[in-house]
Amino acid sequence: MFRDSALEDRELQQFLQQMVLPERIQIQLPNPRKKVIVIAGPTAVGKTDLSLLVARSIGGEIVSADSMQVYRGMDIGTAKITPSLRETIPHHLLDVRDLHQSFNVVEFWQEATRAIEEIHARGLMPVVVGGTGFYLHALLYGPPNSPPSVPEERRRWERELEEKGGESLYKQLKELDPEYACTITSNDKAKIVRALEIISSTGKKVSEFSKESFLDGQKYNFRCWFLHRPKELLYRRIEQRCDEMIAEGLVNEVKELEQRGLRMNSSASQAIGYRQCLEFLASKQAPDDWDHFVVSFKQASKKYAKRQFTWFRKEPLFRWINREDVSFERCAEVILQDAELSF
Repeated sequence: MFRDSALEDRELQQFLQQMVLPERIQIQLPNPRKKVIVIAGPTAVGKTDLSLLVARSIGGEIVSADSMQVYRGMDIGTAKITPSLRETIPHHLLDVRDLHQSFNVVEFWQEATRAIEEIHARGLMPVVVGGTGFYLHALLYGPPNSPPSVPEERRRWERELEEKGGESLYKQLKELDPEYACTITSNDKAKIVRALEIISSTGKKVSEFSKESFLDGQKYNFRCWFLHRPKELLYRRIEQRCDEMIAEGLVNEVKELEQRGLRMNSSASQAIGYRQCLEFLASKQAPDDWDHFVVSFKQASKKYAKRQFTWFRKEPLFRWINREDVSFERCAEVILQDAELSF
């Protein structure tokens, strides 16, 4: 797993243990809006290590906001924290689904909210960490209240998808609802079909439904942070992480998951790294196919980071921290001081 520093897992555990204050601090949280720390940012920016330091420093627990880390076996390609580090700090919403099971934003909101309630009930601080903007938005404001499905409209768009392909439908979606379209890609075929179904059956944009459902107010006092780095530096880190994932056995991981039904899961099979690897495994696996796999994996990862920047620029609750200007320890100190906790 790519790290914010050169520390290996064992060294990182030792470092975290050295940062201990009391073993488990009992935090007196004010009602009715208890505090929740949220750490977001693009892929490879260093969210995981910072969340570990923050949680360890205050005896908190971590809630993952990553749409793919919920799946068992999707470890290397999602940069999932190792089991040994999970023993050090409790984590929630990791490995909660098998590949044959679906997982959506409403389920995330339900399970993340339940985890936060349980952590608060223990007198501890929840630290939410992840980069899936749609999930974090739902956590902050409530899940989207989408209209019921209209089967005939869905079938119409599914037929058009088969005839014209995902790129054609994605182009239509960009014209009809550019705000929502920028949050997905042309590979998110199920989301494209659902969005076009909503638009054609209601005459309203998907983004409009989201705005209506997010007016309810917040249950918690969210203290939100977005980590970032200059793009040229971040892109180098992303390429390095892709190389490390491949070296750690990403291809073998995907081979095993393919046997367990990865291709049948429309969301997991389109995850960055997994989709490109599945395409490589379906090819002749010649040297040119390998080169294409590596290049497309890195390109997709960088494009995803760009979309994350675009998404979080529209999120008013997030304060941005440039990790090139602020040290690892200072980041943790600022976050904890803001939550009125001692470092």
